[in-house]
Amino acid sequence: MTSVESPTRSGGTSGFRASRALALLGAFLALAFISFALAARFGEQSISLIAALTDPTSSDAVIFWELRLPRALLGAIVGAGLAASGTTLQGLLRNPLADPFVLGVSGGAALGATLALAVGLATVGEVAPGLGGALSRLSAPALFAFLGAGASILFVLSASRGAAGRAPYAALLTGVIFNSFASAAITLVKVMSAPDRLGEILHWLVGALSFERVSTLVLSALLQLMAVGVMWALSGRLNLLSLGDDDATSLGVPVAATRRWLLLASSVSVAGAVALTGLIGFVGLIVPHLLRLAFGPDQRLLVPLSALGGASFLMLSDLLARLAFPLFNQDLPVGVVTALLGGPLFLVLLRRRVGLGKV
Repeated sequence: MTSVESPTRSGGTSGFRASRALALLGAFLALAFISFALAARFGEQSISLIAALTDPTSSDAVIFWELRLPRALLGAIVGAGLAASGTTLQGLLRNPLADPFVLGVSGGAALGATLALAVGLATVGEVAPGLGGALSRLSAPALFAFLGAGASILFVLSASRGAAGRAPYAALLTGVIFNSFASAAITLVKVMSAPDRLGEILHWLVGALSFERVSTLVLSALLQLMAVGVMWALSGRLNLLSLGDDDATSLGVPVAATRRWLLLASSVSVAGAVALTGLIGFVGLIVPHLLRLAFGPDQRLLVPLSALGGASFLMLSDLLARLAFPLFNQDLPVGVVTALLGGPLFLVLLRRRVGLGKV
């Protein structure tokens, strides 16, 4: 005899799931807040928090308000964007190895920033002398990186000729090919660059958090909120896409349009992140893997949890990089720390998945 779940039981189950989701979101929000507080409070130089909050002219206040706080905010913004994009692309491409850089966005951004650094452009004012005010002080490498990322998005979507909406692997393969081309072009630029420029290029390529202006942080936060918001809004449709295109279509999902919007939102999120920090790896690969193993494949929960988890992971990684200053006698790029932490952790996760028969 087939058992049918009663409405009361179904409502109770739905209520339990909603309560569990809210509890998880609250816990991860608290984790992000704690990570932000630690990243803003501690670093290579000890400061007095009381002096920083009460005496705006003290060196402690300068370090806290002008250096650590903006850097922690940037880490939260970038980490959230990379992790949310990673979990969206893994679900969309049905590929657990997908990360935010698979669509060619990273290649375009890296090429644009490399060209700006190679010719010695520091600010937008050097490119367009007629500009004044805050625009002229914007970072030229960041602007070129964002323009390069935008150009790569347009190229990938146009080269796949609309097939990205029907078969996302067309966009994936186009992105991989474009990344290979961009990597070759970057190598050529590095070979031709002066030695004093080469160090700047390598530092940007490995990924590092800097000290951005408030206006830049606000614009970046708004961009990520918009992109991650689109990914979260479409996460229910993304769950249905995992059933297959035919089943999703029968359930009322506009498959092609949903895929195009998700590809565009994730690409814009990655472009905004990479333009400011360079290529910080493993955030968009490891964090979604951990959360999927722990809480299941529901994208409606994974997207916000990944955003909060990615923000926490990158802020704590940057804190570890700054605390390691006495050991290396220099500010370690956070991309090095995420790679050192993410590589072994990914192998552990892969071994677990193999043991569970999921690979």
